[in-house]
Amino acid sequence: MDTVLVRERYKVVRVLEAGGDYAFAESVDITERETPVRLLNIYEGAWLPIYARIFSGMEDCPAFCEAFLAEESLVAAFQPCRGVPIDRVFYRGAEWAWRDRLEFAEQLLHQALTMANLPPAVSCAALLSENVRVDVDEKRVALRFRIRPMEDMNARELALLASDHVRKILAPRFQQCDAEYAFCRLLEQGGFASIVPLYSCWHTAREEIAAEYEAMDKKNGFKRWFSFLWKNLKRLFRRKRR
Repeated sequence: MDTVLVRERYKVVRVLEAGGDYAFAESVDITERETPVRLLNIYEGAWLPIYARIFSGMEDCPAFCEAFLAEESLVAAFQPCRGVPIDRVFYRGAEWAWRDRLEFAEQLLHQALTMANLPPAVSCAALLSENVRVDVDEKRVALRFRIRPMEDMNARELALLASDHVRKILAPRFQQCDAEYAFCRLLEQGGFASIVPLYSCWHTAREEIAAEYEAMDKKNGFKRWFSFLWKNLKRLFRRKRR
């Protein structure tokens, strides 16, 4: 394979997607020694003027490096992140302590909040499942900026995407407290107009959730198990009544 050098600076090492006037590639910035890896989003055709306007308004995004024209293409370069897709970490049956789940949910919502001022076409694309990355060893959530073209995105879509990921993290399970269960039900309703009220609601709920789990942890093993059993039976009865 011939070496592809973009703008005499970015050496393409792997093309991850190509087609439909959009391409996504991993590259090496040959001018950078410390952290040379860059992710390139490349737009052509009808997408070029649309994303030229979008990236011209990019602010407060530490991962964004630059956007420029290269022949008949628009290229937007971003820094990479570590981790694997969230769906490979949080799934039904995954074993995580409640404290870890709350911390991951906090990080996810904080990441979404930091993108509140970004163009929705960028923030929503970055919050797709394939781009939400979890570093299991470091217990960190990060976003990969693979900005595949998306139409008609808005602030509410960002809140809905964030809600979906938090529901994965706080997945239904036998040992789930009532406050956490209620918050997940609220997320399921999708009533938040943007990420800001969602984040505010989460901070109130997080305190209630932590307090309930801490109270449960003070019980002995049998009493704790029986308490969760009773909670699950009541939820089952309520669902049947509906």
